[in-house]
Amino acid sequence: MTEHIAAAGAPVYAIELDTALARRLQRLKQRFPNLTVISSDVLKVDFAEIAAGRRLRMYGNLPYYITSPILHRVFESAALIDEMHIVIQLEVAERLVAEPGGKDYGYLSVATQLYSRPELVLEIPRDAFDPPPEVGSALVTLRFPGNKAKLGGVDEERFLDFVKACFAQKRKTLVNNLRSKAKPEAVRAALERLGLKADARAEQLSLAMFANLGRDLGAT
Repeated sequence: MTEHIAAAGAPVYAIELDTALARRLQRLKQRFPNLTVISSDVLKVDFAEIAAGRRLRMYGNLPYYITSPILHRVFESAALIDEMHIVIQLEVAERLVAEPGGKDYGYLSVATQLYSRPELVLEIPRDAFDPPPEVGSALVTLRFPGNKAKLGGVDEERFLDFVKACFAQKRKTLVNNLRSKAKPEAVRAALERLGLKADARAEQLSLAMFANLGRDLGAT
């Protein structure tokens, strides 16, 4: 993948933690002087330093067990990014693109759609890999920016903290999950103002509804 991208001629920064794979990338650098190899953990890389005033496009096969931490790290630099194209576990891909009311819709769906516009582009069969993984995979494209601007200038950290509380126990109602944020009667009244029933659950709410509910309760 790095070879194909580097062949396009634009500056390419390949981030690789594995020493053996980093050595292979260094050999590739002999053919592509536009390639810079960064032997580091992607969770520690300074994307602003790499961007150096330019816009970023990101490509990668993400380690499945740390997909969520990587995405949250990337979202911290969302203002620098145009697009991100990643291969991840199919189950996680379905969560990124899930809509309210669906079984896969949760905190990660909201966080991803706050910063980007995700699209599940392609499901990838297990036998496309050597060795084949135990789970299905998918190519996902994230286009930036996401829906943050539509929410009326929310504070990202407080908004996501509120959403996380809403999804604390998915089977429980918002009235129960938000006891740490507001009294039950206040949550019921706020839900009624949004046109929602008192037994509403987090998976029923759109991003705009989360923002409005959080504002009403003074939590965002």
